[in-house]
Amino acid sequence: MNMLGGDEPVDPERDERDERDEREGSRCPDEGGSADCERTFGALPVARGRAFARSWWGQAWLKALEDTALDGAQLRLGRRHARGGAVGAVSVRPGRITAVVQDRDHTRHRSDVLLQQLSAADWDRFLDMVADRAGHIAALLDRDMPPVLVEDAAAAGIELLPGIGDLESECSCGAWDHCAHSAALCYQLARLLDQDPFVLLLLRGRGERELLDELQARSAARAEGPAGEDVAAERSGAGVPAAEAYAARDILPPLPAAPPPVAVPGAPPVLGGGAPPAPGVDVAALEFLIADTAARAQRLLSDALSAWHPDGSPPPVLTPAQDAVRLAAAGPGEVISARLAAGSGREARGLAAAVRAWELGGTAGLAVLEEDWTPGPEALARATGKLAAAWEDGEARPRLRATRNRWTVTGGAAQLRYGRDGRWWPYREEDGRWVPAGPATDDPAGALAGLSAEG
Repeated sequence: MNMLGGDEPVDPERDERDERDEREGSRCPDEGGSADCERTFGALPVARGRAFARSWWGQAWLKALEDTALDGAQLRLGRRHARGGAVGAVSVRPGRITAVVQDRDHTRHRSDVLLQQLSAADWDRFLDMVADRAGHIAALLDRDMPPVLVEDAAAAGIELLPGIGDLESECSCGAWDHCAHSAALCYQLARLLDQDPFVLLLLRGRGERELLDELQARSAARAEGPAGEDVAAERSGAGVPAAEAYAARDILPPLPAAPPPVAVPGAPPVLGGGAPPAPGVDVAALEFLIADTAARAQRLLSDALSAWHPDGSPPPVLTPAQDAVRLAAAGPGEVISARLAAGSGREARGLAAAVRAWELGGTAGLAVLEEDWTPGPEALARATGKLAAAWEDGEARPRLRATRNRWTVTGGAAQLRYGRDGRWWPYREEDGRWVPAGPATDDPAGALAGLSAEG
């Protein structure tokens, strides 16, 4: 019996391939058949009105599928299957994912998607690279896959994420290319990848427990290695070429201990001491700025002491107008907010909308609110392609009027704005003004569905 309760077609050649995969792929069969070598996820609930992948690596998985498949109609049908709950339990093991997918006529097909495993040499380089970066280990433990981890792996010659042509399909329906069943399986797996990037690493050949044990062993070996000589004294202050210093990083003496973290910002001083302030000095505003400076210093120190700091990018430098919005988001009160509005060239309602955009998306959200731009031919083609594929056949599709980077629902109070990063930002009309109504998403249909649900 299959996972949806019906008889599944028998394929002797596929059974033989499965056995060969187990012999030639991961090391799991030789290690006692650990549960770490195969994971099975129950059928996921219906997913109407939401994007399949919210994480960047989940979106990269779907891009590999959509760039590989030759038949867009099969992809659309696969999305419909996945949204409608037609995909049964998903089994993930090295090199292969498997599920039974049910057609609308209740015919069931076993579908498999194959991804090449990493070689033993690839895994050795990958594990060494991750063990050298505490931030990478911390990210994986937090079920995150920061772009810098994938970039570092690529620099070492290891491609973690699939590219065009890397996802091969096999299905009992007999299709030679990605069919609706394998597409539905890929869309469903993107939801699982969002929750746990270890699913991708298992597909590439190693289970979570095995990976973490190996990383712990390599990290411990590095910690117990030779402390090394006093390189600075030996060089007598002459300096060391950068390449040589980097090559000797494992034998250099440890860095001094980091300063202790600061739990809360220090209390700002009270400036009103009874004497009248100098002309033009707003004491309350100055005290607010001092408190904000202390809070920012505390956050910068916490960030510098975190495990993420080596892998992070420096925060963007804000313009005075952007910084005014950041300050207003802290809720300084009506008087200071009015000064911030005037100083940044906004009126009160404009500042309130800017604060909302900032809270939803920082500088990117603020740019979408205030920039009115026309996408170039390539960006426009991508945007219209996403809109065309966002709704399934038979679903109610809203009528949209396009003006530059903005698509407005005809006769309605909802709007989608296309950001320069390729994401969609939902907007709602309130009292004759368009205001941000939610965070960015890759799924325009989901963005509009959220507006309808709230309205």
